[in-house]
Amino acid sequence: MATTVETDRRLRKQRAGQVVSANMDKTIVVRVERRIRHPLYGKEMVKAKRYHAHDPRNEAKVGDQVRIMETRPLSKLKHWRLVEVVRSAEV
Repeated sequence: MATTVETDRRLRKQRAGQVVSANMDKTIVVRVERRIRHPLYGKEMVKAKRYHAHDPRNEAKVGDQVRIMETRPLSKLKHWRLVEVVRSAEV
């Protein structure tokens, strides 16, 4: 039974992005960019989306590159949690 729980956890979505806000307690806002090609004109465009993520230790700061993982709903907007800080922002 434990192996099925572990395999389910590995299938959760993960995203990498940049922290744009860390003003809230235990919550960060992460901007995730993705590149897509326009279906008709072929130009490459950048689309971005913002995710609210749970940061229980308040370790991420604005400008950090982070990885977040999908989780159960924690509040009205938070459905992601911080996995790790990949690279800290340069001061």
